[in-house]
Amino acid sequence: MKADFTRKLLQWNKESNTRSMPWKGEKDPYRIWLSEIILQQTRVEQGLSYYHKFVETFPSVQHLAAAPENEVFKCWEGLGYYSRCRNLIATARKVANELNGVFPSTYESIKELKGIGPYTAAAISSFAFNLPNAVVDGNVQRVLSRYFGISTPIDTTSGKKLYQELAQALIDTEQPAVYNQAIMDFGAVICKPQAPLCATCIQNTECEAFKHDLVKQLPVKEKTLVKSTRWLYYFIIVSDHQVYIRQRTGRDIWESLHEFVLYEAKGPVETAFQELPFLKDMMKEIPFTIGHISKMYRQQLTHQTINGQFITLNIPQPLPEGSGYFPVSKSRLAEYPFPRFINMFLEESAAPARLF
Repeated sequence: MKADFTRKLLQWNKESNTRSMPWKGEKDPYRIWLSEIILQQTRVEQGLSYYHKFVETFPSVQHLAAAPENEVFKCWEGLGYYSRCRNLIATARKVANELNGVFPSTYESIKELKGIGPYTAAAISSFAFNLPNAVVDGNVQRVLSRYFGISTPIDTTSGKKLYQELAQALIDTEQPAVYNQAIMDFGAVICKPQAPLCATCIQNTECEAFKHDLVKQLPVKEKTLVKSTRWLYYFIIVSDHQVYIRQRTGRDIWESLHEFVLYEAKGPVETAFQELPFLKDMMKEIPFTIGHISKMYRQQLTHQTINGQFITLNIPQPLPEGSGYFPVSKSRLAEYPFPRFINMFLEESAAPARLF
């Protein structure tokens, strides 16, 4: 059954796989690494333009390692999961400065790099160096769960071990790069999460899920995602044609990106903004006038729903020392990377004029 699965998968790949991506067949470990990091928790359709932008802006690992962090984050802006970008910078600097610009060429040494787990290490080692390490991502888990009728949850320790061992047993050791790309493509275009093409699938005669009408039930996940709702109110404080921002720190969303003066509430703000104790504490004795108040914005993240508004404040003098924010002129604002939530506001046609 295992040998039959691999043979038919490679047959499908040779005769019918028309999925095209710019990194297919790529042997440069730097470009493979870039594509894999960008595609972590990101749809291919969204990641394509970012991949091209990174390759054009940073054509080598040395270019990426030497770039200012703000420039790299600006390139990453909008992709989300910004820890990936921090790890990207750290690994680029390690490869460029400590490894003489040469990527490690074994699975274990690749996996030691920051931000690289078993899947990414397997992808780089097989695609760049043709090593027989099986990739296991969501596409692969879905294909294997359905074909072999596996009900072990994919998000448990035992499940991850089971799928990794099975994937390794199925890989074609003579052409691991071809096999790995084929099974991921197969999961993306044939054995899809919704509306899989079971009726015309080359594997359907042996597929347990198809034979026993279990396609919609597999794969199984044990954990239910708990989502929270947050209320963020951004005060765009303007003084002498400058606006105050800061870089986000701490282990929270959007770490290392920039933002305006933030007040996070426990729920929707229902009182007048000028009466907020937060604002009175920040302004001290500085008089202020409220200008534009934006509509309510919303962004859905994986674990959180973000709601909030943008409120423009004009003040006749700088903010007090120790506020944690620094002034930036309108002309330089675009140099700083902001989260998508803030860019939704900034990208509206009339928004820049409202700031100043």
